[in-house]
This record gives sequence, structure tokens and C-alpha cells, in this order.
Amino acid sequence: MKDVSTSEDDSNLLVIILDTNPFAWNDSAKAKVPLSLDDALNQILVFVNAHLSLKHNNSVAVIASHVGHSKFLYPLHEEMSMNGSRRDANIYPIFQFVTEQVVSNLQKLFNTDTDFLKRAAGSMPTITGALSMALCYINRITKLDDEGYIKPRILVLSVSPDSAFQYIPLMNCIFSAQKASIPVDVCKIYGEDNAFLQQASNITGGVYVRVDNAQALLEYLLMAFLPDRYSRNFLNLPTQDQVDFRAACFCHKQIVDIGFVCSVCLSIFCKWSPVCSTCKTKFAFRPMAQNNSMNGSKLKK
Repeated sequence: MKDVSTSEDDSNLLVIILDTNPFAWNDSAKAKVPLSLDDALNQILVFVNAHLSLKHNNSVAVIASHVGHSKFLYPLHEEMSMNGSRRDANIYPIFQFVTEQVVSNLQKLFNTDTDFLKRAAGSMPTITGALSMALCYINRITKLDDEGYIKPRILVLSVSPDSAFQYIPLMNCIFSAQKASIPVDVCKIYGEDNAFLQQASNITGGVYVRVDNAQALLEYLLMAFLPDRYSRNFLNLPTQDQVDFRAACFCHKQIVDIGFVCSVCLSIFCKWSPVCSTCKTKFAFRPMAQNNSMNGSKLKK
């Protein structure tokens, strides 16, 4: 990712992608160190308020990566005004407004998708759809910033495993973020490490953290993901010792350790084939047995 000049006067736009897979959160609530979605949301909202309180011009957006589709939780165009909410004198107005909108829209998301969730049991959340929405939103906001003061970044809060079917669109989102110099941070709250999100963080220059103690989620968020892009120049943030660079094959949508890559279109396959099924290129290979026999005859001479 190309270097982008940052300043302490920058306005920081944080786009949070919240994995709302109810099946994964149900497993997380029953884990050895349990963490339910409600408890996690309380800690995430404290983190959001901390981000907004760092600077008066900081902004935030929250997107739910749900099963089957993605949806903005905040902001919504029809709910941009704070006049409709009842003011609490003990809470900073913007904190109250963001909290109410995220909680209410998340409740609507789950209440309206009850029948769909029953049919979609075992399906994966659309993380690629959420990333696409985040990139589009960032592009729209930064286009209005003629002076380039807005410095965006994306934070993915994940509880779901890898989905090989989303590999190609996910890579497209990752390379788009890299080209636009948008760091993608990843907080793996529950489950095994996510190989594709590891690659997203590594390629875009973001931070990847796997939460060992789910009850201390807020501590992880504040220590690793609260510093803005300017402050990170002076901090030693967590780094990845090893990155899983495995890919998913284009033929069977499975994560492979060893793949065969087409030299023309760069498609990846789990088994060798003389013809690329993507671009239909035919490859001419000399039989290995013939090469071995020729080498053997030369050695005998």
C-alpha cells in the first residue's frame, strides 16, 4: 500500500463491519469463555464513543454483515436528525444518538429476518457485501473532501469462519482497499483465525488481532484499534508472526494448500488440467516420462 501523509489535524472516519451471524454468536455464548452478542455490543459501543470523543471531527459508520445480506446500522439517511430522540442530560447527545440508532436498527434486522434465518441455517454472512458497502461509503465521503483531511479505515469484527465461495469477491475488495490506501483492521472475536481476513490486514497495512479472552474485548479494541492512522506512526501495534496465504480454488471453491495457477488469467485450481476452464487456454507440456528417459540416455552415454 502506498504511503499517505497523515497529520494530527486529520479527521478520522472509522467504518465498523460487525459480523452478526447469529449461529456463530450462539456458539460464542456457549464457549469456555462466553461472550454473547449483547455483551459484545455494549463493549463495542463504548469503543465507538471513545473514537468519537478523541476529536470533534471524528466520524463513524456501522455496517452489519448478516446472513444473506448486509445493512447499514448507522448512519441512515432517513434518521440523520437527532431531533426525534429524547435527550438524556447525563449523556453526550452524539453518543446517545449513535447508540440508539445502532441498537434499534440491529433489533429491526433480527426481528425482520426470523423466517429467513431458519431457512439459511449454516450459511455464511456476506462479509464481501459489507466490505463493498464500506468502500463505496468511504469513496462517497472522501470525494466531498477537497482538502484531503479525512483519513478512513475499516475495522472488521469477525466471529465466522472462512467462506471459500467468497474468495474472489473478497480479494477484489482487498485490492480495492489497497489501491485506495484504506487500512483494513481485523478483530477475530471468536473461532479460529480467518485466513482471508489475515491476508486483508496484511495487504492493506492494517492490524489483525485474535481475541484470547472474549470478556476483555473492550481492552483489545481500545489498545489495538483506537489509535488513528497518525498515532500509529509512533506506536508498536500488534503484528502477525505468520500469515495464512492459502487461496480457494476456482473449480470446487475449496481452500487448498497446493494449487495450480493459469499463467494467462491467474485462475487457481486444485488439480492440474491441460485446459484452463476459465479462459479456455490450452497448454502444451512435454511428458515427464520422455524427459526422464532422455536424461537417462544421456547419462548412459
